[in-house]
Amino acid sequence: MVPSRKNVVLVDGVILNGPATDVKAGEKFVEDACRLIMEEVVLKATDINEKVCEWRPPEELKRLLDLELRDAGEPHHRLLQRCQDVIRYSVKTNHPRFFNQLYAGLDYYSLVARFMTEALNPSVYTYEVSPVFLLVEEAVLKKMIEFIGWKEGDGIFNPGGSVSNMYAMNLARYKYCPDIKEKGLSGLPRLILFTSAECHYSMKKSASFLGIGTENVCFVETDGRGKMKPEELEKRVQEAKKEGAAPFLVCATSGTTVLGAFDPLDEIADICERHGLWLHVDASWGGSALMSRKHRRLLQGIHRADSVAWNPHKMLMAGIQCCAFLVKDKSDLLKRCYSANASYLFQQDKFYDVSYDTGDKSIQCSRRPDAFKFWLAWKALGTLGLEERVNRALALSRYLVEEIKKREGFKLLMEPEYANICFWYIPPSLRQMEEGPEFWAKLHLVAPAIKERMMKKGSLMLGYQPHQGKVNFFRQVVISPQVSREDMDFLLDEIDLLGRDM
Repeated sequence: MVPSRKNVVLVDGVILNGPATDVKAGEKFVEDACRLIMEEVVLKATDINEKVCEWRPPEELKRLLDLELRDAGEPHHRLLQRCQDVIRYSVKTNHPRFFNQLYAGLDYYSLVARFMTEALNPSVYTYEVSPVFLLVEEAVLKKMIEFIGWKEGDGIFNPGGSVSNMYAMNLARYKYCPDIKEKGLSGLPRLILFTSAECHYSMKKSASFLGIGTENVCFVETDGRGKMKPEELEKRVQEAKKEGAAPFLVCATSGTTVLGAFDPLDEIADICERHGLWLHVDASWGGSALMSRKHRRLLQGIHRADSVAWNPHKMLMAGIQCCAFLVKDKSDLLKRCYSANASYLFQQDKFYDVSYDTGDKSIQCSRRPDAFKFWLAWKALGTLGLEERVNRALALSRYLVEEIKKREGFKLLMEPEYANICFWYIPPSLRQMEEGPEFWAKLHLVAPAIKERMMKKGSLMLGYQPHQGKVNFFRQVVISPQVSREDMDFLLDEIDLLGRDM
């Protein structure tokens, strides 16, 4: 029997019979694009013989990419060429000689996890639409809480350490004054918070965003290594109270962005307990040291914190973005602070345990399953494999430090305590000059000039900056397990090659 064909149904001139998408063409494009990604990113972009970047100035790159969006779509072969161009002109952050940021390298397991979640396209707010990923997030948070040293706790994955710090600031304020959720800022005393002068800039942004005001962020003096001085914190808290302000939060940093400094958490926690202040630890960068039995001492006292920010996408390479905000409180404080009880999502008469509908703990509605990347990598490597990743990065950092000490023309700012190695390259023309104002003014120009040369050559990428009165210096960060001792040697050789004529 020949199946009968349905009559064509038209609504507003649109044919509704069958799918509108050319399924076969779409499947073929996905297949070809995945092959391209494998060849050009997973294999080629991790090869040290390839460039870290193919530098082009903005106007030239706009022309090369043909960014204009037109009325008609483009054919299969041209779209693949677009994909190839995007890969070619993008920075290869998984290249062993990309040292520019606090993330680097390629973790194959988290990459597969990202492919899976992109294809499945879930949103993590209710168990009914995201059962696997909600359970994965619960398992990962539980294990991270264990490494912090809490017996129990709560948490949520969110888009970045900056957002984690904002969560902490708002949660601490809610704990201090629960009425703020309904009544807003009117009638509140002048709230003030304390953080290190070396803290992440998100503390200022969060204070501005939440209506606390940047003038009410008290930046506490640090020592020569970039650590918050506890005695200065005590002094500033007492001063604020005398002025009639209401201190409510201290944010300590475990792994500052530039120097990699770790604040003395036990001493800070003593002060917080004495004054009844919420202690948040921004361990976005340094939190991964908790995985190492050798290096977790850097975060001594973190178990006394009320909340912690920790980004596995940095040292543990879980793939951007993968950021956890963790809270010691287990009384549903997160949910009480952030819930809006949307009746179309969080119905209380569902046929399953609605405690697994965790989306009301988040400031977001749609939320990516970021914990899955970390979970799959952890499953693949085990805790010992993650520990080895941290230990090897810090061992390579130590190797580079010793090499810097041996080489003429290289000078450390200080002995690092983590994976941030800060140093100057002094070209031959300045090596006999006395270290006065003229010397420092000329040295200030060296790092940017070398950075330009390395970018245009594509040989490596390395960050630089001035900091706390010090002229421009390089900040090298070791993360990726694909990095070797040879890459450390190449780094110094290449800087010398690019700067010896200055």
